[in-house]
Amino acid sequence: MRLILASRSPARRSTLIHAGITPIVRISDIDEDAVLRQLPGGRAFSGGNTTPADEVSILAQEKCMAVVSILCRPQTDHASENPEDLNDIPAHEKLLVVGCDSMLEIDGKMAGKPHTPDIARERIRHMRRTQATLWTGHHLALLSETRTNGHRDLIGYKTASASTLVHFGDISDAEIDAYVDSGEPLHVAGSFTIDGLGGPFITGVEGDHHSVVGISLPLLRSLANELGVFWPDLWDHRRQ
Repeated sequence: MRLILASRSPARRSTLIHAGITPIVRISDIDEDAVLRQLPGGRAFSGGNTTPADEVSILAQEKCMAVVSILCRPQTDHASENPEDLNDIPAHEKLLVVGCDSMLEIDGKMAGKPHTPDIARERIRHMRRTQATLWTGHHLALLSETRTNGHRDLIGYKTASASTLVHFGDISDAEIDAYVDSGEPLHVAGSFTIDGLGGPFITGVEGDHHSVVGISLPLLRSLANELGVFWPDLWDHRRQ
């Protein structure tokens, strides 16, 4: 069985590889801001009544199912658009498609990727010497092997989120400027990483540290088991 990672995050891919799984990456270019704006009372934009778990889970689901919709098309239809997309996906194996999304909850407000240096700098200054909760949504979809008619079937799906409390150190203005100038925090949830240049600025985590990277391995295994997937079947035995 192969795992399809519906994410461009190198940190998620690296986490899976270190856990013995070599994912096939298929990026779903959904408009995250548009999805959140459609949520009734979404906290990320209007301080509404959806929970942090709601928002990251819905985004993870959208990412996952965008890839599923492509993989479940007949091969003839798909090949006419992007024939290279199926080249490395085995037709006679089931697929586990995984979508994830992370956001940081700070003072009751949700923060995604800052995108600009000014927003990243302001956010990190606000976070220093304090703590915030990193939420990561996971959506898993199990697909059948390719049928004789060229289709794959959606066998089942599961959704859940994980939260981890992150403690930030006393980061100086000069350190913040240097970190923002590196470009690393601009395109990651919450404006920081724990597995890169931002790691030394984090003094501790309470919960699954994998979730801070963007994918909770224990939660992923639990959801996969609920779908009837034997976790070791996902290991890449070619690497052993």
